[in-house]
Amino acid sequence: MSVLNDSKTEPLLHEPMYYFLTMLAVSDMGLSLSSLPIMLRIFLFNAMGISPDACFAQEFFIHGFTLMESSVLLIMPLDRFIAIYNPLRYSSILTSNRLAKMGLILAIRSILLMLPFPFTLRRLKYCQKNLLSHSYCLHQDTMKLACSDNKTNVIYGFFAALCTMLDLALIVLSYVLILKTILSIASLAERLKALNTCVFHICAVLTFYVPIITLAAMHRFAKHKSPLVVILIADMFLLVPSLMNLIVYCKILGKLLNVCGRQEPEQLGNKLSTRRHLLSFAMCLMPQKSLMKDWMMEVKAM
Repeated sequence: MSVLNDSKTEPLLHEPMYYFLTMLAVSDMGLSLSSLPIMLRIFLFNAMGISPDACFAQEFFIHGFTLMESSVLLIMPLDRFIAIYNPLRYSSILTSNRLAKMGLILAIRSILLMLPFPFTLRRLKYCQKNLLSHSYCLHQDTMKLACSDNKTNVIYGFFAALCTMLDLALIVLSYVLILKTILSIASLAERLKALNTCVFHICAVLTFYVPIITLAAMHRFAKHKSPLVVILIADMFLLVPSLMNLIVYCKILGKLLNVCGRQEPEQLGNKLSTRRHLLSFAMCLMPQKSLMKDWMMEVKAM
């Protein structure tokens, strides 16, 4: 929430990369709010029941925010490609209006593509066996409980999965173009600097897509799969990407701290509580420990 608030209120953070990271934060927050309450209820209170309508709604939000995060990860290489290939026109190409339109299109795409899921699941007739394989509801898991013909669900689910895999294919293509552009740079130091700007995004892509592909493959091909392994991978699918994306947010955090350093003491005092939460996490993850310690001493002195 702090990342979202500061990205909105601080003019210095009104840049394309920070807008994209804000979209990523919205997707992660949506996934967490959609899944964690039910998961915590199961693990803490052993309350395993869920109504059909609640299950269909949860499945819609989980798949919708997953597709939205996939879409954000797709357009983030565009930001890096333009910054490397044509840095002089970077600000004129990725304007705030265009970024707002991109965000709106991504949200509409996610809603429209996942909207049929709850309705196609609701029309099915379900057997007495109603035990899901995960701690939350997924389309491919729920439709297997049906006794009636679920061919429509299988076909449309496959289509939605192809859209997500298309995002991955376009991300790979984007990095081929980025790598080609980087190799055309004469200076080795500039090449390494350009590559370094893509490291966090590549890590975010891997941590997002590897659990998805693994989980889909297990549902499709593994006939004698261990339930514990399936539950573990399914939980990783939701929790690990959000955790790893916090490392990406540290790029925002470094600039947030610089913004704080230029604020007046009374302005800094108003945001002190938020900064301490961010700082406690950043001390564990950011390599610039000396910067963080200096800032901590400065805050304590105030």
